[in-house]
Amino acid sequence: MVKVSFKELMMSQYLPEPGKQNILVVDDHQLILSGSLELLRQEYPDAEIYKAKTAQATLEIVKRFQPDLIVMDLSIPDKPEVMAQIDTGIQLLKTLMNKYPELNVVVQSSYVKALVRIKHEIDNHQGGFAIADKGLSEKEILTRVNLALQGATHTKDIKTALEFKPEWLEVLKLAFDEGLQDKAIAERMHLHERTVRSYWTKIQDVLGVYPEEGKNMRIQTTIRAREEGLID
Repeated sequence: MVKVSFKELMMSQYLPEPGKQNILVVDDHQLILSGSLELLRQEYPDAEIYKAKTAQATLEIVKRFQPDLIVMDLSIPDKPEVMAQIDTGIQLLKTLMNKYPELNVVVQSSYVKALVRIKHEIDNHQGGFAIADKGLSEKEILTRVNLALQGATHTKDIKTALEFKPEWLEVLKLAFDEGLQDKAIAERMHLHERTVRSYWTKIQDVLGVYPEEGKNMRIQTTIRAREEGLID
């Protein structure tokens, strides 16, 4: 599928005809889920619209019905009675883009900055991909849904200034999500501890964290990494 830019789509003044779509909405908050379902039903009265609250249910529904579009939150549980986590949504999104390269996706979430973690995968995705913060108006959310259905991309909400190597992200995750020290991180990643320390200097340089009197650099790194959506 050829990707269409936001500018090209707007110039064409073409939006998809309502109806005849299969749409899946994924959100574990019932109020948000109900609101999204109602909004989409009004816009696409003839569409088949499905819902899911967990990553497992999402994969089952996509496999069975192969929807034209999935509208999903990032903070979702893997299965019922499990705590919702941003990383669960990120991993689900990676799986979906890998298995269904032409699937159209709208990420509707309050945690859109976390998508910087998989920017490479998003850039290479063949289907439509749009990002919609939950704070947007209904009109703007529907605009982005229409864009994604047309195979267009709207990803300017992801900050592109930061270029993080996968191994740097792994160090952040092990340190701040699992609480590991450098020696344990090195063992987990099968690296020398010197290499892990080197990664920290590169991470801090990219984040703009430098030694300051009276400030703990690891704490400052945590704050900046969270601000950029690199960790939860």
